[in-house]
Amino acid sequence: MPNKISFMHKLFLALLLALSVGAAHAALKIQHWTLANGAQVYFVESHTIPVVDMSVEFDAGSRRDPQAKTGVSGLANAMLARGLREAKLDDGRVEPALTEAQISEAFANIAAQRGGGGGSDRAGASLRTLSSRAERDEAVQLLGRLLAQPSYPADLLERDKARVAASIREGLTRPEVIAQRTFSRTAYGEHPYGREETVASIESINREDLVAFHAAHYVANHAVVALIGDVSREEADAIAQQLTRRLPQGSALPPLPATPPAQAKEEWIAHPASQSHVLIGAPALQRGDPDFFALTVGNYILGGGGFVSRLTHEVREKRGLAYSVYSYFSPLAQPGPFQIGLQTQKAETATALKVARDTLGDYLRNGPTAAELKAAKDNLIGGFALRIDSNRKILDNLAVIGFYGLPLDYLDTWTANVEKVTIADIRAAFGRKIADDRLVTVVVGMQKP
Repeated sequence: MPNKISFMHKLFLALLLALSVGAAHAALKIQHWTLANGAQVYFVESHTIPVVDMSVEFDAGSRRDPQAKTGVSGLANAMLARGLREAKLDDGRVEPALTEAQISEAFANIAAQRGGGGGSDRAGASLRTLSSRAERDEAVQLLGRLLAQPSYPADLLERDKARVAASIREGLTRPEVIAQRTFSRTAYGEHPYGREETVASIESINREDLVAFHAAHYVANHAVVALIGDVSREEADAIAQQLTRRLPQGSALPPLPATPPAQAKEEWIAHPASQSHVLIGAPALQRGDPDFFALTVGNYILGGGGFVSRLTHEVREKRGLAYSVYSYFSPLAQPGPFQIGLQTQKAETATALKVARDTLGDYLRNGPTAAELKAAKDNLIGGFALRIDSNRKILDNLAVIGFYGLPLDYLDTWTANVEKVTIADIRAAFGRKIADDRLVTVVVGMQKP
């Protein structure tokens, strides 16, 4: 009975802490070092709650998929916890094989929460665990095994492939999915950012493909370990070593082709949906670009600020052409997309498209007003605390800083960099990144007039 009570207490505490929100940090002291095996570690010490959050990420996103096997990266990541192979340690001990159910049970028994996933650039796994030594060590040891020793069982691969293929088929009936896939393909062409999973590419993947992808990309010298929580610098170092000690060394990854220059292209796809889904944009922004803050502030004014943005005012408020309209920049390792998006009644498609284009064109020529700039800065600076008000959000920021090589004071100087932005900065930055006569336009819904 005491053991059961102890377990239930830990589980309750973990669930409670998972919902808790840490205090915003006025300044975050990010510590960084490199392990002997080449793994990069980024750590923030925080004793607010007795929890440690961590992630390990690799250059293993979809941009690294083999051209004929799009989807390998996603399956390789999703299947990390489907099973573990038996492994012999240097001291002669043997780590036993584990099934998917045994892995889930092992994490649940110590009230640890495992996460992870992948995107265009990066993929990996994350963990939230109690900071008490026994639970923490067991959770870290298990996550380290997941990263290094997945068994990729063939029967579960077939199950996951069927699930992904079904998701693709379902997505291809939805206009918003069709629009986004078409935009990526049209804007990026043969570049890996333009590739999308297909039923055929998923069905072509076999277990050997996953094993080969994992061996090439889940390697110690390409790992970025992010940690925040209730441990010391020495304990964080020990955790990072335990997470990565089973990982092999990897070779340098081949360079990827440059993203294509922006070009004016249109794709109109008829669809029975009641509304047209419209996307406008082009490859634009790379992580670490000096224009980042000018574009962040400028885009808040253009279409990132919700009801106070120019696009919302012109498209929705003045003309009632759409319920919502937005714009954003998505910085990646190579230029990620700038995109304007809206939905409108089919009969209003041409009008809404023209208003969105005219609004962007006017903004590119004239930039924001002084009042718009002040309001944008006030909102972004005033809301900055919400970007780092929990360990999870700080962990995500640490992972971005580490993977993309951003400055260690990136978060501490964020508001100052926003405050420095001028109207001239915004006009110049948008002028360098966006040309309104070289944009991709995708319309799914109405046929081209």
